[in-house]
Parts: sequence; structure tokens; C-alpha cells
Amino acid sequence: MDERMLTLKGKSFQNFDEAAECILQMMSKIVDMNTLFIAKNDKETNRIIKAVNAKDHLINEGEELPFKDTFCKLTVDHGRKILVIEDITQHQQANELQVTADLGSGSFIGIPIYFENGENYGTICGLDTKNIEFPEQHIQIFESMASVLTYVLELDKANEHIQTLTAPLVPITKGVAILPIIGDITAQRAENIIQIALAKSQDYDLDYLIVDLSGVTQINATVSGALLKLVKILEIIGVKPILTGFQPQMAMNALQVHMDLKDITIESTLERALQRIGFVLQRE
Repeated sequence: MDERMLTLKGKSFQNFDEAAECILQMMSKIVDMNTLFIAKNDKETNRIIKAVNAKDHLINEGEELPFKDTFCKLTVDHGRKILVIEDITQHQQANELQVTADLGSGSFIGIPIYFENGENYGTICGLDTKNIEFPEQHIQIFESMASVLTYVLELDKANEHIQTLTAPLVPITKGVAILPIIGDITAQRAENIIQIALAKSQDYDLDYLIVDLSGVTQINATVSGALLKLVKILEIIGVKPILTGFQPQMAMNALQVHMDLKDITIESTLERALQRIGFVLQRE
């Protein structure tokens, strides 16, 4: 994340996936269990987002199961308190699951991960084929890491909102929209802008997208590369891009970084861009 990032033990994380990976790796050095994992569910499907296996690969990243057939479902149903099952074959609900039959024996520990609004994201869990008596310290670690992951989820949501606000695509009529870009453009922000432009162009079924650069502070290699990539992607999906707002200094910088402006439609102002595609602006 550009505007916000989580720092844990001196390391900064760009997103939820990076933080989840580090948290599991850190926990694996403290908690003596074969497998630690983080799962996400939509109440229908349970998907393993991150997994760390010490020896046996009990859980793998990307695996999916029906939510109702998982230990994660038992965890969420248990509420906000941690679910501890020292012997899965002796737990009434766990013993009914196919995953218990597949493992043959073992133990499980899990706690839900929530968004701040109370909506469940998924779970952070531990699994082993041997029976384990969980010390209070390990229980507290799971509880603490679930809280940390809630915080990271909220940072992700806040950053996504910030990125959307800094590159708002504004439809002005059927088939035409404007994308004003303001401020500095980092590599991550450039990629976000491209993704927003691509998704919204398809959502609005655009014929033209006017990209206004009058609020961009400078043209450098990152900006020029992002603009060229955006232009090419838009053309591939059948949207005609028009760049506006090139200031004299920006034009000079574009030449210095060897930005290839050939075959790119450029107009000096938004008004001229609209006129180019058939709009007539009249003052009352």
C-alpha cells in the first residue's frame, strides 16, 4: 500500500496477503503444529488463502471445499471465541466431517477473522494429525493474530477507497467518461489506475475514455510506462483513449523519458477532447 501499510517486527507489508504470509511464518516458529493456515469463506465455499506446513502437507494454498464441510465452519459457528479441539475424533461435530475421516486423528484450533463491521472474512487455524494440549500462550497468539488481521483488512479497504478517490472515473454520457489523474504516480498507484480504468470501461461499456493529466505533477518513466500500457489495453478492449492536460513542462519531460506519443490522440484541453468526439459546448 502506498498511503498506509502495516509494520510488524520491523517489516512493512503492502497488502493483506503479505501480512498473512509473515504472520503464519512467525507463528510456525512458536506454535508446535504441523499446519497453520488462513482461509476465506463466502458462506458457500472455503478457500485457503495462505498455508504453512512443517512436514506433512495437510492443507495447501488455493484449496477449496464446501464451507459446510470444513473445520472453519465449526470455528465460525463457535462465535468470536477460539475453538480448541484436542482430539477431532472425539468432538461430536468434527467427527462427522469427511476431513476428520481423511486425517484419521489429530487436533485443531481456530478463530474467526472479522471486518470491523462484524462481517466474517474467514479464519486463522492450526491443524495436526497428533493430539495436542494447547497451552494458554498459544491460544493467546491465535487471538492476537486474528485481531492483527482484522486491522490489516481494514487498511486494505481504506487503501482501496483512497486509490478509487484518487482516480475517479466519471461517466458523462453514454459511451463516454473522463478519468482525471491527480498528484504523483507511483508504480503501485499506476497499476491501480489501470485496473480501475479497465474495469470501469467495461462496466460502463465505453467507446471513449478521456484521460486528463492536468493534475499530474510530473512525467517520469513510471508515468509514461503506465500511460502507454493504459492506452494499449483500452485499445485492445475497443475503447478509444484521448489524453488531455499535457502542460509544456510535462511535454518536455515526456520527450526526455522517450515516451512514444505516436498514434496516441492528444488534445490540449478537455473541451477540445469533447469536441473531437462530437460534443458541442454552448454557454448560456
